[in-house]
Amino acid sequence: MSGAASIRILVPTMLRDGCGGASELSLAATTVRGALEVIEQRYPFLYRGICYETGAVRRHVNLFVNADHIRDLEGLDAALRPGDVVAVLPAVSGG
Repeated sequence: MSGAASIRILVPTMLRDGCGGASELSLAATTVRGALEVIEQRYPFLYRGICYETGAVRRHVNLFVNADHIRDLEGLDAALRPGDVVAVLPAVSGG
């Protein structure tokens, strides 16, 4: 992927089995969608924990680029720059 930014993906505890127990992944991508495509290729089990088969992010999973939710950016097409951190945060609920 030419011109792809080197970024970090923060993996929550409940999804770490999908990537060999890693809490953080380093990869190169120019958009959030591109990062998810790399995850799908390298860590398919992790990908299934983040996205539906359609490629849409699961309803109870939130993705942040640095401090910004992707819905406040350009969604899956949000641009990534070198050093960006993408946090995968499952929604927490309880009563």
